Amino acid sequence: MSPFSFHTAASIVFRAGAAAQLGALAGERLGESVLFVTDPGLRALGLCDGAIAALQDAGARVCVFDRVEADPSRDTLLSAIAEGARHRVTGVVGFGGGSSLDIAKLAALLLGSGEALDAAWGVGNALGPRLPLVLVPTTAGTGSEVTPVAIITVGDTEKRGVSSPVLLPDLAVLDPDLTLGLPPAITAATGVDAMVHAIEAYASTSANNNPMSRSLAREALRLLGAHIETAVADGANREARGGMLLGAMLAGQAFANSPVAAVHALAYPIGGIFHVPHGLSNALMLPAVLRFNAGHADRVYAEIAADAFPHLAEVGSQARTSAFIDELDRLRERLGMPMRLRDVGIGEEALPRLAAEAMAQTRLLVNNPRAVTQADALAIYREAW
Repeated sequence: MSPFSFHTAASIVFRAGAAAQLGALAGERLGESVLFVTDPGLRALGLCDGAIAALQDAGARVCVFDRVEADPSRDTLLSAIAEGARHRVTGVVGFGGGSSLDIAKLAALLLGSGEALDAAWGVGNALGPRLPLVLVPTTAGTGSEVTPVAIITVGDTEKRGVSSPVLLPDLAVLDPDLTLGLPPAITAATGVDAMVHAIEAYASTSANNNPMSRSLAREALRLLGAHIETAVADGANREARGGMLLGAMLAGQAFANSPVAAVHALAYPIGGIFHVPHGLSNALMLPAVLRFNAGHADRVYAEIAADAFPHLAEVGSQARTSAFIDELDRLRERLGMPMRLRDVGIGEEALPRLAAEAMAQTRLLVNNPRAVTQADALAIYREAW
């Protein structure tokens, strides 16, 4: 068996209502002054109130930074760090979607270590130490609460990542109640995003693709496939919401250790240039990339097809990959998602630029089952358009 390493959050709590118990769960660990990172929408909805009150009841001063946007910028990160430094924070909480969690990770790192952001970009360059860190997801998609990766938009469109085990939190708190009532479109996009994580982790050609990641990816697909349509149709269904949240976390653990590939590489420019949300960008690229890979990944896609869609177990192994990709397409349609790049306002003339920018994502493309040239990327975008 090949050697591998596996890293995840030090502790995970899965419990309805856990966010309102944050003080008891993590107050001592976070210390007397906490930077609470979230977005303005969650703050306005009052979704953060229970967690903030719990920290205050535990004796902490809470500095709320609620200016995180989708695809957060370097300026947003620097503002969060400045706020944390001004309040001399002793710990950081990330509360929200992947954007808020990514800002919280990097704020905890840079406030704790004093290292320069530009020295931390890439894989294994962030050294720490970081401040105590607790992550609380409010969407079932990114799995960022258990990944060592944070993505920031630099300049107008470029996305850069920091990947290091030091970014993994001390505690991830999964509270299904935080996802109740999440709008159907967001539930669908983040749910398919989590499925992409599991699929790409399982098929990754990374040298660190390992039995633990593969097992987690398959269980993630079972949970996500079983619950996504119910969660979209009935946002108040706690069982479905819990299944989605747990599935997204397991997929996050999988791809944190067996990295994602061309779906993400081709999705990033869509988000960077056109500000399409990350989960939807992945969903738009998924079928076209899988069809491109199919001849090189028939076996692995066939192995996981029935995890997501149990009825595909009845399909012969040679036809199962094609049926799997077709079923993913039908799932997107049943969920009411935009189906093509043109449906989110991307013109055909933009495709060459997208292809050129996707080639910069070398850390992801290297994990793809089939090598991707710029000409290949353009052809994939054209199929998705």
